[in-house]
Amino acid sequence: MTHPQLAQLHPYPFEKLKALKSELTPPAHLSHIPLSIGEPKHTPPQFVLDSLVTNINQVSAYPTTKGTDELRQAISEWASKRFSLSANSLQADKHILPVNGTREALFAFTQAVIDPTTRPLVISPNPFYQIYEGASILAGAELKLLSCLEQNNYLPDFSEVTEAEWQRCQLLFLCSPGNPTGQLLDSQQYQTLIALADRYDFIIASDECYSELYRDEQAPPVGLLQACAEMGRNSFERCVVFHSLSKRSNLPGLRSGFVAGDEKLMKQFLLYRTYHGCAMSIPTQLASIAAWQDEQHVIENRNQYREKYRLFKEILDGVWDIPQPPASFYLWAKTPIDDVSFTQQLFSEQHITVLPGRFLSREHNGINPGENHVRMALVAPVEECKEAALRLKHFIQSIKAE
Repeated sequence: MTHPQLAQLHPYPFEKLKALKSELTPPAHLSHIPLSIGEPKHTPPQFVLDSLVTNINQVSAYPTTKGTDELRQAISEWASKRFSLSANSLQADKHILPVNGTREALFAFTQAVIDPTTRPLVISPNPFYQIYEGASILAGAELKLLSCLEQNNYLPDFSEVTEAEWQRCQLLFLCSPGNPTGQLLDSQQYQTLIALADRYDFIIASDECYSELYRDEQAPPVGLLQACAEMGRNSFERCVVFHSLSKRSNLPGLRSGFVAGDEKLMKQFLLYRTYHGCAMSIPTQLASIAAWQDEQHVIENRNQYREKYRLFKEILDGVWDIPQPPASFYLWAKTPIDDVSFTQQLFSEQHITVLPGRFLSREHNGINPGENHVRMALVAPVEECKEAALRLKHFIQSIKAE
């Protein structure tokens, strides 16, 4: 016997991509440049690696599910400063849980809060991080998708949700900066959604794992808890955020992040996680403290991404119009031919891998909002990204010449 909902799960986008490329032969004289996976390739901070080595002997101790007081305090101080929260409102003991990356946390949180006996509805942007879909299905919920289209600045159109759907909604997933679009919700949009959550009694789960990768150093993206603070909502009712060191600090393999927000929800999630068995190791917690307490490496990280965005814009200017997003490390680019053919031809001719937009989205109201787009992750080193832009320029020119 198998779990009845397992059969409803879609293959992961990268499984589809692997199948798409399986019979293609790229040019052997060109090195492969992968722009498909959002896996940071910048050098991790040395002081974090040093912490892991120094404290490796502490793997001899069982960690607690709740994590150490020191880690939760470091997270509290970072988040309170970064998002301009009221003093002592985000309390380390009540509002924060360390997690092994946001992927695990988003899935587990959904299982912990959904009541499958009441025809639950989960609302999600489309395109989306596929964990939202899988977590909802396995929690016994129906998924309502809101297409992120160009005419709406690639943000969800919440006016599409009916009164009856808001009444059934138990969980609303947000992703800002968006994956794959890099677009941002502003404080007023968050506050409007918080008011809806109060009216219809649902939870807002805001995936903010790209929040520290932004273009304007003077205008960091707003977060959900920040919007709460601006409303004087310092207990964060119905609001939970997810953060990670993967993108912020180039530490995807550390599997370290946190969930923070509503005290009642954190208590419920802690109970679930106690049985789930996902405590973070002590060496990882100590390394995470070091990462959350330093901002200089994050500033340097943003500078590298800015340089890569600049090179892409400069090299492809007048050849391929790709809007530069305000945040994230992605380019969500419209393709001159359909996105699957574009991906196949680009790999076959230039040995570059990108991700077809339709692999990140589902058809809704007769439209797949990812069609005729590709996602490109500018995660490779600067010189490799420059080479990718040059090859893309040649490739686009050849398509237009046909």
